[in-house]
Amino acid sequence: MLLTLSEINIYPVKSLGGIAVEQSFAGERGLTYDRRWMITDADNKFLTQRDFPEFALIGTTFIEEGIKLFIKTAPDNQIILPYETSGDPLTAQVWDDSVTAVHYSKEADEWISSYVNSSCQFLYMPNSSRRLIPERFALNSESVSFADGFPYLVIGELSLNDLNNRLKEAVPMNRFRPNFVFTGGKAFEEDEWNFFSIGEVEFKAVKPCARCMITTIEQETAQKGKEPLATLGKYRMKNNQVLFGMNVIAVTNGIIKVGDRILLKE
Repeated sequence: MLLTLSEINIYPVKSLGGIAVEQSFAGERGLTYDRRWMITDADNKFLTQRDFPEFALIGTTFIEEGIKLFIKTAPDNQIILPYETSGDPLTAQVWDDSVTAVHYSKEADEWISSYVNSSCQFLYMPNSSRRLIPERFALNSESVSFADGFPYLVIGELSLNDLNNRLKEAVPMNRFRPNFVFTGGKAFEEDEWNFFSIGEVEFKAVKPCARCMITTIEQETAQKGKEPLATLGKYRMKNNQVLFGMNVIAVTNGIIKVGDRILLKE
């Protein structure tokens, strides 16, 4: 059974567009630059497409100067977030976690606030910040970025195919925001994983991913619908949660590349 890594996706800003890359360093808290920036309200509480569906229309890309953010429907409306910052430290809120972050810049605040017509700010997670994953899923007190709960999410292409065969209109993989996509195996293969490797890097699957209404937002229009949650709820419901994809932590660190072989461990 040949399993192959077919996509690597990095989401620099929580809940904004992702960037497909050919290779990346996989570390304890996630891929390099993955969800190290976050948009919050004036009280430092995280904001996502649940609050502002129009976040879906903000694309991101890596350039030499930093992360470029742009409005997909108006690409000239853009801002660059330099990779380094030295803002004032503060405590931010991500779900039930209090997280040490730094304020990024007033320029970035004004850019996003103008776009959504609401008072927002950009925060950054410095390397010194430690946000631990839930202890019951940890191997060695692993930390995570501003992601909802875990450093990585993996989904098989055949899992999406299974879902799309049940839908009137197919949905793309970007509805589910995976870091890793793979070919081979069978639909929902990832449900059964435990320890595995991608190339030379070791990982552990820790918890199925419970899905929310963000999956119903069309990422090119920011329009909300009922699918795919309505269909997933008919056959992927467990303990009152709709499950799709597997949350993962890194056991070792290193470079992974599209095309790497995925090997399952006992």
